[in-house]
Amino acid sequence: MKTEAISALPRPTVESPQGFWALTWVHLLNDGLANYLPGILPFLGAVLHLPLPSIAGLMSILLFGQMLQPVSGIVADRLGGRSLAIWGPVLTALAVVGVAVTRHYWMLAVLFLITGIGNTIFHPQALTMIRSVSQKGHGVTMSLFLIGGEVGRALGPVAAGWIVAREGLGSMWLMALPLALTWPWLARRLPRLEAKPRGPAVRWAQHLRPGIALIVFSGLRAAVIYGLSTFLPLLWRQTGGSLVVAASLVTTFIGIGVAGNLGAGAVADRYGKAVVLWGSTLLSVVLLLFLPMARGVWLWPLVAALGIALFASLPVTMILGQDIFYENPAMGSGVALGLGNGLGALLLPVLGAISAHVGILSGFWVLAGLMGLTMGAIPFMRAKPRPI
Repeated sequence: MKTEAISALPRPTVESPQGFWALTWVHLLNDGLANYLPGILPFLGAVLHLPLPSIAGLMSILLFGQMLQPVSGIVADRLGGRSLAIWGPVLTALAVVGVAVTRHYWMLAVLFLITGIGNTIFHPQALTMIRSVSQKGHGVTMSLFLIGGEVGRALGPVAAGWIVAREGLGSMWLMALPLALTWPWLARRLPRLEAKPRGPAVRWAQHLRPGIALIVFSGLRAAVIYGLSTFLPLLWRQTGGSLVVAASLVTTFIGIGVAGNLGAGAVADRYGKAVVLWGSTLLSVVLLLFLPMARGVWLWPLVAALGIALFASLPVTMILGQDIFYENPAMGSGVALGLGNGLGALLLPVLGAISAHVGILSGFWVLAGLMGLTMGAIPFMRAKPRPI
């Protein structure tokens, strides 16, 4: 009996531990370059005399380009190779260098949009690469890869804050040096994917309900994560704290969140994805409700715990995106990560306006409400069985 051939994840033509570590390293560098903005937002707000909604708008513009990740995923699957994973971070780095030579809001907005587009080009192909190099334990493999990105996201803000506080905005080009120095090695070691010029059509009707649930969950979670990344350093600066310490709050939030990534991957492999999704969401809501009451030194462990809770569901949603849209896994990664992040970014100016009206501390309760809404999407985030 003939069965319908269902394409699997693209296979890399070269498999080696160096390919895995090259992917993880470039993920660290890319995400550090693409997510440094919270570390200098208080500085830009003061220099350009920006109100809170305009400051949040810069973050929104930075993240808006990620909505194109599903398109980038389709292109990645069709092209194969590794060009998008190599050149996306280069585009991101060039935009960061441009920040060093401009002082106008509209030019910064253009550069942040380019930064987001470079990030968009990189992620879907890299996410498909990393899953295809593992034969089992996809949750752990995805977690390890995502840790590289989370470390970059954690170090980017504090590195940018330190550079600007010490040397000024004109020295932001230093952020691009690690990528420039290691790019020749990365260009040789990243694995190649086979091109998929043709494949089964995406069954949109079959994927509609779980796909929408995934987008809703990822979008609201992204709004919460980026809201915290934006408002935490602004809150610290309002109390008279230094720029570097304000940026280190974001570093703590994202950096400690690495533990959530790694632990969640192992839990999902052993107990299932639903356990991670429900557990991380409930814990996030509880911690967000307590956040406005934290003061001084107590803010740090609470922010660290929030990072663990919020980032724990990230590897699970990456795998769900690839499983739901199995005909085009790179597009599925783009839906779970980029489209969700982009939609979350659209909420940032609204959150900024609300926080400007009710205060940043009360704005954290709004974030708790958004996270609570994600629970309505969890029961529907299930990949349908593949046809045989």
